[in-house]
Amino acid sequence: MAIKRNRRFHAEVHASSMSDIMFFLLLFFLIISTLANPNVIRMTLPKSKTNEKTNKQLITISVTEEKRFYIDKQETSFENLEKELLAQIDPNKEQTVVIRIPFNMQVQDLVDVLQIGVKNNLKFVIATNPN
Repeated sequence: MAIKRNRRFHAEVHASSMSDIMFFLLLFFLIISTLANPNVIRMTLPKSKTNEKTNKQLITISVTEEKRFYIDKQETSFENLEKELLAQIDPNKEQTVVIRIPFNMQVQDLVDVLQIGVKNNLKFVIATNPN
């Protein structure tokens, strides 16, 4: 009596380890992409369509087209801007600094003012027009 056994080779691919590897690669690239550009200035930009009232104290820095700097309507030079800004900020209160700068000024002028806030860990907001 000849009994034949069915011994065919069946190729199988176990994909469970492949999904683990893809998950770790995804996590790796997400973490690396957030660390890729650490020198970005982080700030909140106001939405121009909504007008939100707040109870926080505001300090206004205005820059004219002639590059004159004002802190709450008091003129100051750029060299003294940081010192006078820090003198007006109360460390016990949560204060926001609003920057008013003309739309046709160079980006470098805005970045120079924002660097003061980054260096001193202040919250800066750029004022915009409703339109």
